[in-house]
Amino acid sequence: MRIGFLLYDQLTQLDMTGPAQVLSRMPGASVDYVAKTLDPVMSDCRLALVPTLTLAESGQFDLLCVPGGYGCSAVMNDPETLDWLRAQAPGLQWITSVCTGSLILAAAGLLDGRKAGCHWAWGHYLPLFGAEFVAQRTVFDGNIISAGGVTSGIDFAFRVVAHLHGPDVAAMIRLALEYDPDAQPGGTPASARPEIVAQVQAITAERLGHRDAEMRAAAARLMGESA
Repeated sequence: MRIGFLLYDQLTQLDMTGPAQVLSRMPGASVDYVAKTLDPVMSDCRLALVPTLTLAESGQFDLLCVPGGYGCSAVMNDPETLDWLRAQAPGLQWITSVCTGSLILAAAGLLDGRKAGCHWAWGHYLPLFGAEFVAQRTVFDGNIISAGGVTSGIDFAFRVVAHLHGPDVAAMIRLALEYDPDAQPGGTPASARPEIVAQVQAITAERLGHRDAEMRAAAARLMGESA
């Protein structure tokens, strides 16, 4: 199975590296990291990521994963990347995303009428593109699998492995990676203290800045194209 991860400036590296580590150990998996050029891509924690293929030379993947990050709004308005996603979609067995990566899929018109996961603070943008936000760590809708925010990508990847190769294969990879999280309260708005939720919402709103306008512009463009 050819697996591709889309790279772009200011993505959240754990959105990509978490599921990549799991899926790369799936039987028969071949993983590539795709960007517009082969130049290093800077993540939002200043960890540079090196693409292995360009969009132009990527060929058809079997499973494509689009990670999220603050750079998603720029990608949502990038015709070259959106056209590439649309071209990939008909030949993909699985279309997947982590965190705000679902907004990029939505901007490409791939989530119209679909249910999708997203980071809890950004999911309200999905309906602008005709998608339904579902506040779960992993959301299945046909051949589209989407994860919630950041760390959800690891759980999402294990569910993909279990779905494709059975629970025993997923369990072996889980053991090999020693993935045995001790769930702590506070990782979702429902379990966090109200004052913590308010602080994170304020930080998110500040960081959104011009990105809110970019996402709404992408939605307006998509709706105009489909009208």
